Amino acid sequence: MRQNDCVTRILVTGANGYIGAHVVKALMRAGATVVAADRSPDASTRYPEGVVAVPGDIFADPEGLFDRAGKLDVVVHLAWEKGFVHNDPVHIRRLPDHLRFLEAAIAAGVPQLVALGTMHEVGYHEGAIDESTPTAPRSLYGIAKDALRRSLGVVSEGKGVTVQWLRCFYIHGDDERGSSIFGKIAAAARSGQREFPFTSGKNRYDFIEVDELAEQIAAVALQTRVTGVINCCTGEPVSLADEVEAYIAQHGYDITLAYGAFPDRAYDSPGVWGDATKIRQILEADPSI
Repeated sequence: MRQNDCVTRILVTGANGYIGAHVVKALMRAGATVVAADRSPDASTRYPEGVVAVPGDIFADPEGLFDRAGKLDVVVHLAWEKGFVHNDPVHIRRLPDHLRFLEAAIAAGVPQLVALGTMHEVGYHEGAIDESTPTAPRSLYGIAKDALRRSLGVVSEGKGVTVQWLRCFYIHGDDERGSSIFGKIAAAARSGQREFPFTSGKNRYDFIEVDELAEQIAAVALQTRVTGVINCCTGEPVSLADEVEAYIAQHGYDITLAYGAFPDRAYDSPGVWGDATKIRQILEADPSI
């Protein structure tokens, strides 16, 4: 865990979400105390035993939430609306709320902030993305995430806060909870659909299974040696067609892909993946994670 082997107390936002539910379990396996921020009236029943549920809306009253949460070592900010709908206006509308929440964490004295970003901050790019790759997002989702990353850098400067920005790539797994292409194919197959309209499938992406991503996020949060932008990825590009065909075969779905039914998205590269150097440094430094 940390060098002094003290139990780490970590507040997780979006703790009951698609990624967050897996991150909570990964942190608990690593021995951390997890505090879940949750506005649901039945918050205490939504998490594994041992998770401390703190009621409250992180955007309505973030200062009050940190008062109720008590002393924290880390905040892992995963909460985000409609992350799979890249051009929904909510991404821009909510941006000030996300920044206010992170500013409240800094004001509350939280020494380490871990925030979830996306490779869509970069925009159109061919090849490997490393932490210094220039950003030019082409969707509202990417624009909002990139703006939050830049803003967090400004408001945290000189405050003695460790900031880690996790740039995630193409996530799958636990597909009934997600809204990715994999979840849509699973739903179509279960409904008896025999053919699924698809793109060319030629684009190559860096796919990461949600449990593996959760382990990477937990590993980042439990150390402060490696900071700044960190790619959460495998570093291995695979074609969309190969990944989806393998997924269909693995689950035994009786459904075929109708290639070319949809055009490839204009803002997607023919091949893009993450440089995994920093995340491998973190994982190799603590093989127990």
